Parts: sequence; C-alpha cells; structure tokens
Amino acid sequence: MEGEATLQQDPVSLLTSSVLSNGAAPIPQTVKFGQVTYLRATPTAGHAHPECLRTTVKPDKDSAVTVSTELPADQCAVCKVSGVNETQTSCHSSLSLVPEEEVTLLFNCSQPMEEAFSVEITRSIECTTDSCSPTTGDVQPAILKELPRTFTWDLKAPEKTVVALQILGKGLKETSEPSSCPDGFHYSVAVAKSNGKVQTRAYCPDGSVTHLDLPNQSAVSLRVKPEADVVPVVFQVSAKPLKGRTVVVSADPGTTVVISRGSEDPECDVCSADGSDPTCSPTDLTLTTAQNTTLEFSCPQPQDAFRVQIQKKIECTTSSCSPATGAVQPDLFKEFKRSLTWDISVPAKTVLTLDFAGDGLKETTEPDTCKDGRRYSLSTTTSDGAVRTKSYCRGGPVSHLDLLGPTAVSADVPKGGDVEETAFTAKAALRRGRMMSVTPDPDTSVRVSRKTTEPDCSVCLDPEPQQKCNPTEVTLRDARNTTVEFTCARPQDVFSVEINRDIDCTETACSGDIVQAESYLFPDFNRTFIWDLKVSSNRAFILDFPEPGMHQIPNGATCPDEHTYTVLVYLRTGPVTIGTYCKGGTISTIQVRRRGRMSLEVPGDRKLDPLDFKLSVGPETNMLAIMKVHLPRGLSDTDFTSATGLLTSDFPDDQQMRWDFVVPGMHNYTITFLNLTVPECLSKEVTVEYQKEGKKGTGVTLTDPQLKHKQGDFHLSLFNCETNTTLPGLNLNFRVSLMRSGHPVLCAVDLTQTPGVSLQIEKVGSDPYCEMSVDSVVKKKINVTAKAALSFLDCPNEDLRLTASKIIGCQSLNSCSVSGTLLTVPKLASCLPMMLHSFTWHLNVPDGGTVDLVSPSGTLRQSLPGQECNDSASLHVAEGDGTAIGDFCPNGIIQKVQVHSGDISVTVQDFTKTTGPFLNVSFSEEISESIIYRVSPQMSSPAVLATPNWPGGMKPFSTVSWIVTLPSWYQAAMRFVNISQPKCSQRHTGIKVQTLGSEEEILSRREDEEPEALVVPESFYLNMSNCLPEDGHFGVVTTVVLQKKTNLLAIILGIAGALLLLLIVLAVVCLVTKRRRRGKMSTESSIYVGKGNIFLPGERHFPKTRSDNESHVYDSIDEMMVYGHLLPNSSYSDNVQDHYKGMQVDSYHTFTGPTDGALPEIQEPDPAAEPEKDEYKAFLDPSETFIPSRPRTPIDRQDSLGFQDRRMVDNELYTFRSTGDMNTFRLSAADLEPQPAVDAPREESL
Repeated sequence: MEGEATLQQDPVSLLTSSVLSNGAAPIPQTVKFGQVTYLRATPTAGHAHPECLRTTVKPDKDSAVTVSTELPADQCAVCKVSGVNETQTSCHSSLSLVPEEEVTLLFNCSQPMEEAFSVEITRSIECTTDSCSPTTGDVQPAILKELPRTFTWDLKAPEKTVVALQILGKGLKETSEPSSCPDGFHYSVAVAKSNGKVQTRAYCPDGSVTHLDLPNQSAVSLRVKPEADVVPVVFQVSAKPLKGRTVVVSADPGTTVVISRGSEDPECDVCSADGSDPTCSPTDLTLTTAQNTTLEFSCPQPQDAFRVQIQKKIECTTSSCSPATGAVQPDLFKEFKRSLTWDISVPAKTVLTLDFAGDGLKETTEPDTCKDGRRYSLSTTTSDGAVRTKSYCRGGPVSHLDLLGPTAVSADVPKGGDVEETAFTAKAALRRGRMMSVTPDPDTSVRVSRKTTEPDCSVCLDPEPQQKCNPTEVTLRDARNTTVEFTCARPQDVFSVEINRDIDCTETACSGDIVQAESYLFPDFNRTFIWDLKVSSNRAFILDFPEPGMHQIPNGATCPDEHTYTVLVYLRTGPVTIGTYCKGGTISTIQVRRRGRMSLEVPGDRKLDPLDFKLSVGPETNMLAIMKVHLPRGLSDTDFTSATGLLTSDFPDDQQMRWDFVVPGMHNYTITFLNLTVPECLSKEVTVEYQKEGKKGTGVTLTDPQLKHKQGDFHLSLFNCETNTTLPGLNLNFRVSLMRSGHPVLCAVDLTQTPGVSLQIEKVGSDPYCEMSVDSVVKKKINVTAKAALSFLDCPNEDLRLTASKIIGCQSLNSCSVSGTLLTVPKLASCLPMMLHSFTWHLNVPDGGTVDLVSPSGTLRQSLPGQECNDSASLHVAEGDGTAIGDFCPNGIIQKVQVHSGDISVTVQDFTKTTGPFLNVSFSEEISESIIYRVSPQMSSPAVLATPNWPGGMKPFSTVSWIVTLPSWYQAAMRFVNISQPKCSQRHTGIKVQTLGSEEEILSRREDEEPEALVVPESFYLNMSNCLPEDGHFGVVTTVVLQKKTNLLAIILGIAGALLLLLIVLAVVCLVTKRRRRGKMSTESSIYVGKGNIFLPGERHFPKTRSDNESHVYDSIDEMMVYGHLLPNSSYSDNVQDHYKGMQVDSYHTFTGPTDGALPEIQEPDPAAEPEKDEYKAFLDPSETFIPSRPRTPIDRQDSLGFQDRRMVDNELYTFRSTGDMNTFRLSAADLEPQPAVDAPREESL
C-alpha cells in the first residue's frame, strides 16, 4: 500500500548477506513507497552503511535500457527479482531491460548508489530523405530517476540526407568543459567519420544554438544527474536532402588556387562544375585558371572542411620585380582558412628587398602564438640548396628585409580575416654588397675572416676587373688604400676582423703610449686588436696601465664593458696565457719576458673605448711574468690565477711567475688558495715563496699553511717543477684578503631613558674605507632604538650623517595632554663623533583627532620663495606619506596650524640659531578640512597666504582653509597674485571666500574661472580645494592688505546738513531780494565787534563788491560752530578759539561780548533816516559781516575746522554713537591738501 512502511524478511536479506564478505547478514530495513522500495542494511564490521534500492520499472517501447556498474560484483550488483513470491533473483554488473516489460530490480552496493550505478537509455530515430520516425526526441522522465541517466538517440538516414534537430527550450551553447554545465545537464553530439573516427562536441543548456544539422550515423546524448527533472520532449526531428553550396570564383591571372581537406575535417566533396565533365574530389582540387569558375561543395558549410592555398609568382631581374607587389584579393575565399603564397625568383648576385606595409613584423620562434592568427613565413633558398625559414607575427619593428636568393613568402589568414590588398612591395638590385676603403698603418696587418657558416657572402679586394674574392678570409698587409667589398648587405654578421701590429724593441727604443690609432677600421665588425711585442733576449717588456688599473678574470670570460684584454707570452713549448683582464682594478703593471702579445677584443655593436697603456723595456729577468698589484684600502678580496698554456691549460714546466703586492698601511693581508691542482713532479718541487723587500724569502709547499694576518709589502713567487705531462699539471687560483688593523671610535648609546627616540647614522661621503658597525656587525646604515655599541673605523666626521627622531602620540583624544607637548631635542650621547644633522618628531594622531601646531613664541611664518626663514630655525612639516605641508619659522601671522592626517612629521635641520622648544603640539577634535591656518594680518606688511607645499601643488582631493581675523574698523583687500591651475580628471578645484558667521559666499571660482581681487569688510574664511589632477598641479598665493573702513552714514549726514544749510541760505537770499523790491531800508544798522572798530553800515571799506571778492567762499564750515548750542558744554568751542587770536574775516567767530568787559552803547537809528520803501539796501554786505575769515590750518586735519571727530558727538542731531577710531567728513567745497596716510599698509609683490 502506498505510503506504508513494513519490516519483513524476504530475499533481500539473503542478497544483502551474500554481498557482505564476512558472511554476517544484516537485518535490512525495507521502506516501500508505491513501486519503489528502499532498503538500508544495518552496517556490520568492516562495511560502512551498504545501500539497497528496490524498484519496479517498465521501459517504453523502442527504448533500450541498460543498468550497469563498474565496481566488482562482490561490492555492487543489480538483480532482477522474479518467481513465485519474488523468491528468485538474478544478479549482474550490467543488466539490459526488455522494452514494455515490467521488471523488479534490486540494487545493492557498499558505495552510494548515485556513484556506483549508471543508466543508459537508447532510442533510434529512422529517417528517410524527407521525414523521420519518431519526429521528436522523447524521454521517459521517471524511469530510474534515482540514478544518473544518459538518454541517447541514434540517428539513421540515407546518404546525402541531413537530419535536422530543433532544440526545444532555451537552446544550447557549445563548451569545452561539460562538467561545468549547471544543474548537471550535459548534451553531446557525436558524428561518425568515414575513416572510422568519431568527432564529438559538447553543449550546455541556455545558449543560442537551437538548430543542429547532422549526417547519418550521428548520435545525440543527454546526461542528467540523479533526481533531475527531464522534460518529456527534448527536440524535434526532421530530414531533408543534403544541399551543398555553390561558390563562383574569379582569381587574378597567374594565380593558382588549391582547395584541400584533411582527414580530420568534416566529410565534403568539391566539384568544378565548368564544362560538360565536372571535376570532383573528396580531398583536394587545384584551379590554375579561375575566371568565373563555379565550385560545388557537397556540404552546407565547406569552410569548416576545406582550407585554401592561393599561390602567385613574382619574377625579378637584377633591377626590378614583376609584379612589384604582393597583391591580394581580400574577398577571395574569405570565409575559408587561407594561405597566401608568393614564390619569388631572383637571379644570382641579386638582393631581394621586401617592404611590409602596416604595423610591420616581429620575428617569433612560436608561430602559433600570433594573437590575430596572421602568421608570415619567409623561406630563402641558399646557393648550396639549403632552405632557411623564419616566422613573423604582425606588429613589430621589422618592415624592411634584404634577402639573398629565391624566396617564398607565405601568409596564413584565419577564417573571415581581413587582409590588405598589398601585403608587401618587392624590389631587386644587383648584389654589390658593401664597399669600404681601408688603409692599414705601417707594421700593421688586417685580417678579415669568416665566423659563421653563411655561404652567400664573400670578401673581395680591389675593384673589377682585378678583383679577387674569397669566401673565407683575406689579409691586408700593405700600408696603402685598399678597396674592400663584401657581397652581402651585412658582412659584420658574417666576418670578424683582426688588426695586428708588430712592435720590435730589439734594436730601437719603444717606450711611450700605445694608442689604438686603428679604431676607425671596420667600426661595426667584431674586432680584435693585437700588439705583438718583442725585446732582446732575457729582457722583458713592461705594460704600464694608468688609473684605474686592471683586474684579472677567468680565461674565456668577458668584461662587463665588453673590452676584454689578454696577455700572452711565447715560449718554445708554445704560447702561454698570462691572464685575461678588464679595466678597473688593482693591477698597475705587467712585465713579460722577451716576446709576447697584448690583445683587445671589442664586439661590433660597442664603441671602442680602450685603455691607452704604456710600453717600455724592462730589465733582464728569468721570470715568466711579474705583476705589480696595489691592494686597495679597506676590506677587500682580490683573486689571481697563474698562467696557463694554450695547448695544455697548465702552468709551464720549470717556469717562475711573481706577484709584487703593495699593501696599504695599518692593513693585514691573508693568502688563501681557492683552486689548486698539484702536479706529479719528475724533478724538483713546486714551491711558493714569500719575500719582504730587502729580506730573505721564505718558501713553502702548496699544501703548507699560507700567510695570515701579515702587514707590509711582499712578493709572492710560484716555482714549477718538471711535471708528468700525462697527468694534470699545475694550476693555482688564490685570493688575497685585506682588512684594516686600525683602532675604531667606540660609543655606547642608551636611549631607554628617552622613550620614543631613535638614532639613524649613515655614510654620505665617498671614502670607501669608512666602516660603521653596531654591536660588532658592519652596517651601511645604523638605526638605534634602545641600547647599542657603535664603532666607527676610519670614518671622517663629515662623511657621517646623524639624524634622530621621536614618536609622539596618544591612544585617544581623552588621553592626550591638555596643555600639549613642547618639541625639544633631547640630549644625545656625547661620545657620538658627529654633529646632529636633523631631528624629526613623528606625531601619531589618534582616530578622530587633529594635530594643532602652535609656536611657543606666539606666531608662525611660512617660508616661501623670496621670503625664506633666514634668521631663525626652519621647521619642515610633512604628512606621513611624505607630502610636504611647508616650512615654518617663528614670528609671523599664523596663530595656529591644524592638520587632519594620520601621521605628521616635523623636522629641524639647523640647531645653530636655537635649540628649542620649536613647537607646542596638541591634539583636538577632528576637522573637516585637510589643513586649517588661523592667521591675523598685520598693518605693517601684507599677509601672504600660500597653499601647502608651495611652490609645489596640493594633494589630490585635499582642502585647506585660512581663518583670517581682522581688527575692528578694518577691512581686507585680497589679491590672488599667483595661481597654478591643473587639468582635472575628477571634480574641480575651488576657491571660496566667506565672512565669519555668514552662509553667503563672497567669492566662488573653479579651475576654469579667474578669481578677481576683492575687498572683504570683516573677518572671513578663505577655502581652497583640489581635484584629481590629470596634468599640472593646484597652488595659489594670496595677499591680504588691511585697510581702514569709511563711515558712510557720517558722510550722508554731512551732505544732508550741507544741503539744509544751502536751503537756508537760499531762503535768506530770496527774502533779501524781496525786500529790495519793496524799497531801500531807511535805517542803517551797526554791530559792535570786540577789539574792532565801530563803523556805519553805509561806509564802504572794501573796494571790491560781493561779486568781485572771495569773501563768500568758505574752506569749510565747522558743524560744531553752526550747531554749537546743541553741545552739552562749550569746552570744544573754547578750545577752538584758542587757536585764533584777533579778528578773522570770512570765518565764523563765536560772539562772547567785548573783551574789555564793558558793553558797547548802541544807538537807536533815526526813523527819518530809514530807507524808503521799495529801495534796495543789503541787510549785511558780505564784506561787512561779523563772521571772521577761516584761516588755512597749517597743522593737521584733526586741528582744522574741516575735521570732525565723531567720538565728540553726543546729541540729538546724530543718530548713533561710536567709541572707535576717528573718521572725518568734509563740509566745505575746497580741496584739502593731501596728507600722508597713518599706518597705511603697502602692497608688496611676490
């Protein structure tokens, strides 16, 4: 019953027990769900959970189902259960099921079922030329779903029939790794070849491939993992006759087209359909004349089966080629994989030149690695029939090739590849090779010899018709101009040159310099310069090498500068190599007996830079060679090798060789034998002799201990015996080690009492003998953080640089010192022999904090070009990554510098002016800007504000702000005198000005906007921000100049008062005019003026009339005089009177009564004397007015009547009060004389 679970004893238990090797039958637990029964046997000893599966299956019609396992039968088996009450079982490793027959299967295995068993479900699809049966790829979704399954459809169709599969669902995509397909679904298509091989392609679901055309004998498979849900219909099948493809071909004349197919390619036939009898081939077809030729392919995709070779010929003479280009038909067989070949024939002694267009070529040893699939091959046939082939890829420096002999050029082009219409241009020229004129020096021979096996190049002497050529070598001996011609374009790749000079010193003196005068000969060839030297019998020639001397290298090695020197000596037994040498070393002189050779080898690509050594004749000697060696000061190891014969590679028998060593004072030397070959002596003994100058030598054997820790100059001589030539001879390679024996300067440093302080000492001089060590270990740079024992040997103080540093920081802002930390230089060990060069404080800023820098003297000044800190110590401030913030010194306008960075360094280098403290460092809350300067400009000079790292640029994306505090009654005139703007790749640079406490920006400019000068009325912010520069950097210099403010309200009130006074005057004039019209006044009046004369109004004392004189013109009108009655006291007016003594004309004078204390007697006018009506009479003539004239004040504007001190005003006339600085306003129309400004700041240009 479905869903019922029962526990029973049945044949399953017997089967399970038979599978277990120990014979202990476990009790199977049987759980049945419908037709599928799962059994899991109880594990026994030696078996880990054997698994069982019982199920009933019924394959569909036309389905062949095979269940199999690759494990042995005693571990895994599939059994067919039958008989009455299912008591009979038949077990196998592989079991095939009968279609439409229901059967009960029992699986039992010691391994997991899904790993042990597999199911193959195969169906056949039979097709005619136009239909298939069945028409769909059906599956039985539920059959053996618990195991991995493979559904296979075998396709059968007549010849020349295509079976078309239409994939249902999301399509397929081809893959090279089927195991990576999602959900365990893996498709494969197998196509059988005529040669018996099978071509397989793998696919995964979810792709663009929805249609497949397959031939007969193909197979389609779908593999799924256990429990995978499979759709009942995977694809639809149809059949159609195989339709090939027809291609019409038109090739250029002289073109041969070969169409071929390999055995591994898809099967397809090709036919040339022109004519009554078509030419067909299943493998290849050659077309020699393809003009509108029709090709018929039996397959729909012939480009997958065939490749095309397009051949052309180019014939060249000694002067030209026809055709002159490697022409290409770009669209000819473009869909096919093509090989374009040009066979180029050239006559003898002709150079073929190929010029490649486009990006050029680059030679490659792996032609299959060309990225674009375009590969060029050049095969040149030499005169001896050999073929030299080189491969090239596109995109390289090779665009010009000179070739000798017939050449085949081929270019491989992938499917669909684009090619240029002209692959190359071909030129031919008579192969005259290279010609030069050579004139050897006297006693000099030049030998040109072959160094490679290249056959197509000869060297010829003299012009035709007397020209003589030789393919191997020629020698020039005459000191005459000789024409040398090579028959190849690059003879330096084929030949080398020996320039040999004979120097005979047997009869004439030969002292002097040996100069390579032959350096102009064959400059691009590999050259060997040889000097054969000869002196009288038993005498020696001396080679003296100037600075920097020579050093010996192993024979056969090459010097770093590729100038390799070799010294030989000629003996009766054959030439002997004294040694191989390079420039620069300890050897200053080599003395060689009687006859020898000095040679110099220089490659062709190296400019000749020889050592011009000196040659002289030395004394008689029985030594084979004597070398003089000047050992260097300091610690050194110098290696030397004994002479070796060219034939035997051994030191010659019964010969002697000596090394003269010059040892510097206060140095010890030690001799060490590195490589030693001891010969078998037939007579005498091999001896090494050490000898001091003027003392008897000491001889030792090769196996005795050698000298150690000796001082002074010495000679080392090597004496050989008569050896057994059948055995290895004498060879000696030894080393001279040198060390100083001087007394070092010792110093014990203890920094444990100064936490955070470290010392750094490094050598900055060029003295190679200076040696520093810390704790007996030699160092080039010393770093001390705690205790250390320092030693300085032969080190001048000026060659050592001592720097120190200290780390200052705190873990959090709460733990930081409130009062800050003063930066002072701690006391260092007095035993240090050098002066302190610089001291650096590393400030570690806690998270969320900002470092505040304040000068102990109060203010800081930034050091700028032209305004350097010359009078005081300069502080270099930089961020932790080394980005400079700037150099600062005391006494400036900067009150505080705040830096938002993880680490800050402050460095002082000059301690002659002050020893500190240099800065007060504290930590505060985090700021939003990178750097903030708090500045207070001064009246004495303009304030210069420069961006950090000026004249360099600010860091990308960094910001800087200046908080500028202005004094009361002052404003700031700002000018941007120097601006460097970058080209930004991200964001923009910005310059902003904003007054304190205001959100409104006075100025805002980007990098593409020019900031203009402006006046800021009160304290303000100046903010600048940088972008990410693509080119250039961002830096700005700004000047701030203080200016006094102008009180506009006082000026307005002054103007209003003047206008009011003018209106009063106009009203008076109008009144007087009106009275004149009524008549002349009958009564005249007089006024008493203290200390003046009494006069009648009718008397005319002034010769000028009102219009003629200037008595009505006022320099200024003092408001205190006009509105004096409003003042609380009269002290001001009294003070004003003290300045003026006596009567003054045209100036207001306060009437205070007669000065003599008596009041004047005023007579009443006679009524009869009054003027008649309508008679005009001036009420008071200006010339008769009692207002005295205002004198020009010669002192100061503060003392003049035109000056108004606003601090004195305190009445109802004015609407405000002020206790600030004095401010003036004008009342008169007369111009004041210019006065010098008080504390006026001067503008300075940077």
